[in-house]
Amino acid sequence: MTANPPKLNALSPQTAYQLADISKTRPQYGALTPRWLTRLLEFKALNSGIYRVNKVLEEGDTPLDVLCGQDPDTVEIPQGYVPYEPKPREYILNSISAIINVDTKVSDVYSSPYDQTAEQLALAIESLRERQESQIINNDDYGLLKNVAESQRIKTRNGSPTPDDLDELLSKVWKEPSFFLAHPRAVAAFAREATRRGVPPATVNILGGVFIAWRGVPLIPTDKLFVDGLKYPKGPTGKTNILLIRTGEARRGVVGLYQANLPGDQSRGLSLRLRGVIDLGLAT
Repeated sequence: MTANPPKLNALSPQTAYQLADISKTRPQYGALTPRWLTRLLEFKALNSGIYRVNKVLEEGDTPLDVLCGQDPDTVEIPQGYVPYEPKPREYILNSISAIINVDTKVSDVYSSPYDQTAEQLALAIESLRERQESQIINNDDYGLLKNVAESQRIKTRNGSPTPDDLDELLSKVWKEPSFFLAHPRAVAAFAREATRRGVPPATVNILGGVFIAWRGVPLIPTDKLFVDGLKYPKGPTGKTNILLIRTGEARRGVVGLYQANLPGDQSRGLSLRLRGVIDLGLAT
């Protein structure tokens, strides 16, 4: 015969849980991305909120005829001037705004280990930065996609992006290209195709990140270039865009713009202002 085991009368984990000190993390926002585009762009500070792009009227190979040679019979030096576009393009800054509401009773009582107001503001700022990057690419007025000239657009030869397609893009932006910009799925599709052809792309390190590169030009991933109009495509295939970007004002490339010297300036072009506390104790 087997005796019944004795019953233990001890503190259970469920009971001890009530007195335990719990390690907590800051709120984690799964939709946040590295936002490489805004980190790689050169940003120019504006004082007036308006950025005018003056351009030369291009007629012929050079904008001005010049004398070249040592022919003694040539006595007349060409005259003229370099004409400018009479109505150049102007970019006017847009603002992105949000209001955060925090009950002061909540922020006062539940302020440890994390400041509730500070955490709400940090998440709001991250949301604004995500929207900013999306607007730089997709805005109907100043977005990169909408401002590519038709002569600078190509289509892939056989669906998936190939080394041949990226080489053709490089032939369009051969004057100091900075980086390709593509959806992560497009980057992966190109890497598979290049590897299948026996020319696996090399990798480069930029700002602490590792990226694949083609002809020395890195492919930067962003989910703001949609696949079939979606940030998170459901199917295994779809249509998307790949941009080849030259950056920097000195190289006549893409720049980001922001307003300088804002009241309550927290960071580049970001202003934080307390609107007040209403009678019910709601801070905005």
